[in-house]
Amino acid sequence: MLLVAADPELAERVGAAGVHWPERKLPTARDARFNLVTTSAHSREAHARAAAWGASVCILGPVFETKSVSGNAPLGLFRASQIARGSTIPVIALGGIAPGNARRLSGRGFAGFAAVDVFLD
Repeated sequence: MLLVAADPELAERVGAAGVHWPERKLPTARDARFNLVTTSAHSREAHARAAAWGASVCILGPVFETKSVSGNAPLGLFRASQIARGSTIPVIALGGIAPGNARRLSGRGFAGFAAVDVFLD
């Protein structure tokens, strides 16, 4: 399943399943052309905006310390899981996910997790 980041015209041209919006680029209105629209969030407030906006899924992070240079401080497992448990939309955990800590996400309200660095090591 292909999602295109922040470019609905390209997503439509290539037949993508949907669009992913970074938190800082979330448009004012949801594009009705796509059933699947994901957003990233780095705080409780950003997650609330994504849910109210109509996102299909919210990718929340970073949960743990990460090598990423995004500049976002880790939410921590407790805070991130509080957001996930209270969410009206599925929440995917991201940030610092590795074989040693992925199991800690289980049973904490997350719909799943995503990882980057673990595949690069």
